[in-house]
Amino acid sequence: MVIVDRPELLVVGHAVRTTNAAEADPARAQLPGLWSRAGVPGAFAHVPGRVDENLYAVLTDYESDHNGAYTQVVGVAVHTATRLPEGMVAVRVPGVPAMHLEVRGPMPQTLVEAWQYLVKHTESGAAPARAFTTDVEVHHPAGADLFIAILPNYSPEAAE
Repeated sequence: MVIVDRPELLVVGHAVRTTNAAEADPARAQLPGLWSRAGVPGAFAHVPGRVDENLYAVLTDYESDHNGAYTQVVGVAVHTATRLPEGMVAVRVPGVPAMHLEVRGPMPQTLVEAWQYLVKHTESGAAPARAFTTDVEVHHPAGADLFIAILPNYSPEAAE
């Protein structure tokens, strides 16, 4: 894990509001359906102004921590969001200090393992502390990169 300054970006896509507890119950899980919609070939072809070919998952509007509700938006990064396609939302991801984790290997299992690691990190009280503001997954051909917002007062020297 490395600390980086995550740049600001704008993502347009489909959104659901959920909890980790709901996602653990197949009868209530919404994320598989969200990802199925996003995975359809050409799902975002009609979104103007794309920045790249990556798929983005933005976790935002945290109610509290990893136990509370949050919103996940799966979509594409854009230059501007002046005209949203029907049924889609835009979310601005602020530029902040973030933990960067590279996720490589079979998906989605390695991604699930990365999130399990982050839950353990959080529950242990390890530094840096998560901010629970806006987190981003960037999905690309090599795997995914996670950018997890941290509290702004983190100092690597204090963690030693």
